Amino acid sequence: MNTGRLEAFSDGVVAIIITIMVLDMKVPAGADLKALESAAPVFAGYALSYVNVGIFWINHHHMLHAAEHVDGRSLWSNLFLLFWLSMVPFAIRWVDESHFAATPTAGYGVTLALAAIGYNLLQRALIACNGAESRLAMAIGSDIKGRASLAGYVAAVPLAFVSPWISIAIYILVAGTWFIPDRRIEMRVKA
Repeated sequence: MNTGRLEAFSDGVVAIIITIMVLDMKVPAGADLKALESAAPVFAGYALSYVNVGIFWINHHHMLHAAEHVDGRSLWSNLFLLFWLSMVPFAIRWVDESHFAATPTAGYGVTLALAAIGYNLLQRALIACNGAESRLAMAIGSDIKGRASLAGYVAAVPLAFVSPWISIAIYILVAGTWFIPDRRIEMRVKA
């Protein structure tokens, strides 16, 4: 089967995830800047999570445009990825409401790491379905950036118990590396 339905379903789930995150944000109690200042940590958590979900969505979009076919393994891998992405609103809300306590901050890292594993499983399933010589397989190559991101998430989990701010810095650093466009897939699709 082609990738159209998988992409459409995934787009819908990601849209719902982002909507849930913004609906979880409470309006400040007052009407002045001081009231807005008290909402800054919640907004920062929302922004970080929005960027992280967006990173997965953008790369998912590119990956599916390089693939021509999906199979059952791809569908289940995609569901695994979407499950963990759907946990991001819960995880970031826990971090916010605990005022950046160690366990919730580590839990956010676990959520991102499992989403990264889900993305990797989907990538492998699509390569297996489309072949080792497919555009997708050629574009992915060794996926150093993806592996480094997963390593960052995994390292941030125990570091949250040293200092949650170290883990937050790692989450921001990993997200920041994805702002540099990864053109491997785009170049293969155009070729």
